[in-house]
Amino acid sequence: MIIGVLQLDLMIRGARSLKDKRRAIKSYKDRIRSRYNVSIAEVGDHDLYQRADIAVTAVGNDVGYIQGLLQQVVNQVPYTRDLELIDHQIEIL
Repeated sequence: MIIGVLQLDLMIRGARSLKDKRRAIKSYKDRIRSRYNVSIAEVGDHDLYQRADIAVTAVGNDVGYIQGLLQQVVNQVPYTRDLELIDHQIEIL
């Protein structure tokens, strides 16, 4: 069993409150969860309204597939309104 973990450090452009942040993050999480069948959650920077730390996990039996899947999730960030990718890290367990 192969477990892939992706950590995304995101900036939420235009967020002026935590409510704005929640709206942008919820939209992104819902789209990624339904499109790629992965687990996704906000794991850090809860009190900062223009930053988000998101974790995405996927399980499978092929390292290449898991790596590619998580890279596709990273590639979706620029197409998301209000979100900007600051940094990301993929770890395969």
